[in-house]
Amino acid sequence: MQKDLEIKFLADFEKNQNIAHKICRLYTTNNDAHKDLFQEITIQLWKNYPKFRGDSKFSTWMYRVALNTAISLYRKSTRKVKTQDISDVAFKIKSNDYDDTEERQLKALYNAIRELNDIEKALIFLYLEDKPYKEISEALGISSVNARVKMNRAKEKLKNILNP
Repeated sequence: MQKDLEIKFLADFEKNQNIAHKICRLYTTNNDAHKDLFQEITIQLWKNYPKFRGDSKFSTWMYRVALNTAISLYRKSTRKVKTQDISDVAFKIKSNDYDDTEERQLKALYNAIRELNDIEKALIFLYLEDKPYKEISEALGISSVNARVKMNRAKEKLKNILNP
């Protein structure tokens, strides 16, 4: 019985682990923090897997567990003194033939998303994953109408952050 549970969990997790990585990317700013959060999400998923009843898709349930884990760890970390990882400081010499516009835009988007509150981050993340509002509302535990309203507000907030 336990072995079957492990096999099923590993199969479900491997198919959907990109969800955890994307959430980690939203809530962390360096590789070590990303690895720590990914590990914590994995632990929480495994601990809670026996409670997964299959009422929704595994990916929807995984979003919910991963987001809740990231949000709770993020809240704990905001109480700590912030430090900057030395690997974040780098000197770059740009080549004339390299256009990093897309890279800069993506970095700006992630920085703007980090300024949003927890629910708004989750909404934008799920939206960028092309999830339907029904699945977004299930993952966040809100109604579809409320998800749409909050999404419009989050998009507007992002526009204001990116284009003040």
